[in-house]
Amino acid sequence: MRIGYGRVSTRDQHPEAQHDALTAAGCEQIFLDKTSGKLASRPELSKALLVANRPKDQLVVTKLDRLGCSLEHLIELSKTLQDRGVDLVVLDQGIDTSTAVGRMFFQILGAIAEFEHALMSERTRDGLAAARARGRTGGQKPKLGPGRSSWPTISHPPYPSGPRQRRVSVGYPQERANSTVLSTVGVRSARPG
Repeated sequence: MRIGYGRVSTRDQHPEAQHDALTAAGCEQIFLDKTSGKLASRPELSKALLVANRPKDQLVVTKLDRLGCSLEHLIELSKTLQDRGVDLVVLDQGIDTSTAVGRMFFQILGAIAEFEHALMSERTRDGLAAARARGRTGGQKPKLGPGRSSWPTISHPPYPSGPRQRRVSVGYPQERANSTVLSTVGVRSARPG
């Protein structure tokens, strides 16, 4: 069975051209999404993938960019279809994974995606190393500490104490134990004396 899938990026665009091309290609069922390709949630694509679940079924799209939101997503979809024995047909690019050339095309895409991932990881590591060399460290700034300027006081401290023990950072979770707060600001014991 040939199942067609189309997508337009906004609700203002009209999917008629894709619908006509998919109908002309002999699709028995057609699913059309009106949403951005960047969104992971595409209900009509999910429905199309539920229907295209038997070996020798074909999922047909007009263009490759209508199907996947990224190269990684395309590879993942292709693998899912391949595991089910479902072929992918892309009309405008002449791709058909039921042929050796079509399968090779997606294997090359997979290799490119893996290479792209390796490059991104390498760039991230290089960037972190360069930042460390400049004395910068990653992570969130501490919520409590001597360098913080906004320190309200606790209105009813549970024990008599000095000003240092009464300071708590703005936004510090109230469910934290007093001992946690005190140890953060450098006080060893919550007990006076």
